[in-house]
Amino acid sequence: MDKTKLTEIAINQIDDFPNHPFKVTDDIQMVELTESIKKSGLLLPVLIRPKKGGRYEMISGHRRMRASELAGNKTIKAIVCDYDDDTAAIVMVESNIHQRENMLPSEKAFAYKILYDAMKHQGKRQDKTCAPPGHKSRDDLSEKIGESREQIRRYIRLTELVPELLEFMDEGKMAMRPAVELSYLDEESQRELVDFIDENLVFPSHDQAIRMRKIFENGTLDKRKIRRIMSEAKPNQVEKYSFRADKINNLIPSSVPYAKKEEYVYKALEYYTRYLQKQKGRDAR
Repeated sequence: MDKTKLTEIAINQIDDFPNHPFKVTDDIQMVELTESIKKSGLLLPVLIRPKKGGRYEMISGHRRMRASELAGNKTIKAIVCDYDDDTAAIVMVESNIHQRENMLPSEKAFAYKILYDAMKHQGKRQDKTCAPPGHKSRDDLSEKIGESREQIRRYIRLTELVPELLEFMDEGKMAMRPAVELSYLDEESQRELVDFIDENLVFPSHDQAIRMRKIFENGTLDKRKIRRIMSEAKPNQVEKYSFRADKINNLIPSSVPYAKKEEYVYKALEYYTRYLQKQKGRDAR
């Protein structure tokens, strides 16, 4: 079979990419994509590679495949390319980075780690079959994804966090700098910290995270010290509200630009507040 030929593949013969770092959610964008496929068909074919036993592995197109399933399709347009493991990982990450507007910190963390490891393994070698264009060496990682080397290092460190701390980052409750410091703690210490956060709804400052890391590296960090540090009053602490980005995005039309989303939320809250006031006035009559 011509490896670059457009073909139809049964969806149930395609497996997800192992440890795929990008979330595929049934949000409003998925609904819109599903409706588009129902109306006009799949405009951009997915990219897959063959596996042993006659099955295939998705490289690029997890969302399109999910939308095709929701549209009731049994097959999907696909390009089959015989990538090796490293090349497949590079193409998978790069295609998602370029197609997704708003990636969560956890998605970036694991995507950058996969890309970094694949490029490190691959080195300067070029595949002769379906090799993707562009540089592959470790030195080109920053150029590939448009992030500084230091920022890439920070994101990759986040893969050392327990899932609960990563989720706090995705929800906007914890900042990057303290999260990076906490990634140097072992799992037991991180889970002690998660327990404290769950009980008190207090998140570590950068200074607190640095001190916990230093005490851990000295071999003396324990539950008591974590709780003592976290119980300190933070100067100029102002109450903040955090919302899950995925839940908010589900309620905002895709036509609203990213820069206008905050304004949209404010106006929606103002409108709802006025509605409640009017409703209260009617009930009082």
